[in-house]
Amino acid sequence: MNLPQSFIQDLLARVDIVDVIERYLPLKKGGANYFACCPFHSEKSASFSVSPSKQFYHCFGCGAHGSAIGFLMQYSGLTYIEAIRELAQEAGIQVPADRRNTRQQDDSRDHLVEIMTAAAKFYRGALEHSQAAGAYLRKRGLSSDIAARFGIGFAPDAQTSLQQVFPNYRDKLLATAGLVIDNDQGRRYDRFRNRIMFPIHDRRGRIIAFGGRILDSGEPKYLNSPETPLFEKGRELYGFSLAQKAIRAAGFALVVEGYMDVAALAQFGMENAVATLGTATTPHHIQTLLRQTSRVVFCFDGDAAGRLAAWRALENALAALRDDVTLAFLFLPTGHDPDTFIREKGLDAMLDAAAHATPLATFLLDTLRQRCDTASAEGRAKLVFDAKPLIARIPEAAAILRLQMAKTIASASRLTQNETELALGIQPTPRADARHAAKAPNTAYGSRKPPVTRRSPPSPASTLLRLVLQHPTLAARLPVSLIPDDTDEGRVLIAIIDLTESGESVISLGALSERFRGTPHGETLERIAPGLNDTEFEPSAVEPLFEDTLLKLQAGIITKEIAELEEQARTGTLSPTERRRLADLLKEKACCSGFTRTTNLY
Repeated sequence: MNLPQSFIQDLLARVDIVDVIERYLPLKKGGANYFACCPFHSEKSASFSVSPSKQFYHCFGCGAHGSAIGFLMQYSGLTYIEAIRELAQEAGIQVPADRRNTRQQDDSRDHLVEIMTAAAKFYRGALEHSQAAGAYLRKRGLSSDIAARFGIGFAPDAQTSLQQVFPNYRDKLLATAGLVIDNDQGRRYDRFRNRIMFPIHDRRGRIIAFGGRILDSGEPKYLNSPETPLFEKGRELYGFSLAQKAIRAAGFALVVEGYMDVAALAQFGMENAVATLGTATTPHHIQTLLRQTSRVVFCFDGDAAGRLAAWRALENALAALRDDVTLAFLFLPTGHDPDTFIREKGLDAMLDAAAHATPLATFLLDTLRQRCDTASAEGRAKLVFDAKPLIARIPEAAAILRLQMAKTIASASRLTQNETELALGIQPTPRADARHAAKAPNTAYGSRKPPVTRRSPPSPASTLLRLVLQHPTLAARLPVSLIPDDTDEGRVLIAIIDLTESGESVISLGALSERFRGTPHGETLERIAPGLNDTEFEPSAVEPLFEDTLLKLQAGIITKEIAELEEQARTGTLSPTERRRLADLLKEKACCSGFTRTTNLY
């Protein structure tokens, strides 16, 4: 969906990020900002800051930050459009339709959700009246409280049971929702029959699909809803809407393979488990979980089939790796699945097993070593050959982990670190002796003091950008002719000037971050925003500093032009007009130097 930027900016101008976040977290005022314990990682001190002036949140512990839209995406797992719709609904603003009849699509989706909700209510009632289904759940050890928590139901063993709920049984939306099947003869019947029914919810808790487990013997043992306008298996996780809070509290998510595993784990106190839906773990699954926690543990049976499934999950996880997250693999003892393990061993044993799960890098390298005879040169070559396409999938966000893995591969393959990095297609690291030489202190004349390093002062463009981000009204006074376009900060400033000249107002850091989301300018703001400090600039120094920085930029431009004209003068190619221009510039430079203030930046 393509929403106008004017709408998004208007929406952010009408909502207050403090009000939005306070619906989910207890905020306490401290100075100009509000604070809470971060919901995105475990902590005891309040390092999560919300700035009303910037309309921006930032955690000094884990680095999470963003606008009101970004908070809803990260906290509730909503998509960008879903977060905007939720904010708009709370603000009483109508979301505009795009060119693709979005309103009609939304109405259709809402109707499908209503249909799925009605079907789930029917299945819940059918469970209460089925002795066989109740006996099965008791045999599996599921309590009535857990059955109610997960909305578990039962689909009767009849061809058209849903006709009791939907008198218009021929409604095409029943087929669109995946509840019924039309055969080649045009006969319609229920998709789910004689099955324990597990409703599948989206991240907002709406029922979008079902998973059905056969009550007796029969195939398939598990049957999922087909892909529909509501449901895409590769994007959804069973139990996620119920597990989000527990995942954040526990500090990790446990990914298992079955609905019953999720329910059983919750019954024994482990409520941070989710399950994939009859498909391998996808990168989207992992990204969804990493919005809630920095640690994801994949739990598999320890047999050959479980390890094969784990390897598929690993391959899909590589692209989501970052140096600040941990992905690990837990292999249960032979004969156990999560359901049987926690019932026999208990919650503490399950938590301990998850805490000692095998890190992804260890699992990857151990598996590769097992496939190769590292006692032979050919086997060691194969190890590097097999590792190369896997290492290539690891993004720059996990560059340190990638180098660590290369170091382990180097040891196993008996190559040097640089040789291994070259073989794997990684940019080689500087030689150790060169690094040490660069860092070695000057020992001449017996001196042993290390060289003093000083932080270089920020560039004028960087200072201006930080000023504008904290005082948006300054944006309208930026002269584009003075802003350099050869740095990231300068290019962002020019883009801000373009906004103001087109009539858009720069209202806050949060609004700007959404305005430039997904662009190079957005990446620059993402890099700068976490380091902004409300006390960085004294209020009385803001105006002098702003004017002084503009003067410095002007002086820099004048100096550059003077240098060019003086070079022409030395070569004898200066025209009378250019000679007068040089004289004027020298006077202007003296004027700028005379009025430049020496404002303390920090």
